[in-house]
Amino acid sequence: MSSQDFSPASYPLYADTGTRDDYAFPAPRTRDRYWLHGLLFVITLLSTTAVGAAMQLDFDRNLPFDVERAFSLYPWLWRHPAAMLQGLPFSLTLLAILLAHEFGHYLAAVYHRVDASLPYFLPSPMLGTFGAFIKVRSPIYTKRALFDIGVSGPIAGFLFLLPALSIGLAFSKVIPGIAHQGTLIFGIPGLQRLMEGMVFPGTPAANIYLHPVARAAWVGMFTTALNLLPIGQLDGGHILYAFFPNRHRQVSRIVAVLLLPLAYWWWVWALWAAAMLWLGRYHPMIFDTAEMSPGRRKLGWLAAAIFLLCFLFAPVTNP
Repeated sequence: MSSQDFSPASYPLYADTGTRDDYAFPAPRTRDRYWLHGLLFVITLLSTTAVGAAMQLDFDRNLPFDVERAFSLYPWLWRHPAAMLQGLPFSLTLLAILLAHEFGHYLAAVYHRVDASLPYFLPSPMLGTFGAFIKVRSPIYTKRALFDIGVSGPIAGFLFLLPALSIGLAFSKVIPGIAHQGTLIFGIPGLQRLMEGMVFPGTPAANIYLHPVARAAWVGMFTTALNLLPIGQLDGGHILYAFFPNRHRQVSRIVAVLLLPLAYWWWVWALWAAAMLWLGRYHPMIFDTAEMSPGRRKLGWLAAAIFLLCFLFAPVTNP
């Protein structure tokens, strides 16, 4: 995910003629607080590893993953730190997907000479992390640069989560009704169901117990779909603005309103829709009349396909 923290200004009009923003003077780069990036990453590594260890213990004992039981394991993991090693497959897979996503944004920003921060990771006691984001600290002058920065993250993350899901499913197993046991029921994205059909042909989805590596890929799919929603300054919002700047606000409102009925399946959609209706309508103006190249149009369709494959009406529900 990327965020922009600059105010709109009357930027000069530039022609989209080159392959990079060579006409723009590179903005003075803000000094990164490396200690903060490193600290947040280490804390997120620890939190995701702890969650992964709880997942692996449940997986080995053929028990459904239980969030409440995972919380109770934290003191035990503190006394038995060697057990944390079992959580590394989950944590390293998930952090690799998130790092690929955020460095996709970062490297595209560097290529276009846009000042952007290194990734900020957000730890969480639930699945180990709330994700990560970078901050764009200088104006983006062209729709081409906006599109490249917006689309590079989801595509880079997808390239990592796809093999992770394949490997994770290869280590998964069949236990009748396992998906409907435990305190939480995880939704099944279209991509996951397609690949489950190849690895476990004819097996109902409710009988497939995902290995922690596959669960990390699930988190990657969820965050990818969330970021590709065509709203505000989400990655999907940047892509939308690059193609249809005059319709960005209207489409953002429509999509946010369409999220409200989904609260019937997952109540969090109501909060997300309200936040997007309040904060997500705005996008910094870019005065650029150039059209998107055919190659970028194809990447836009690819991003739309990734969104459809990863989106969930009900990501998490109770039994």
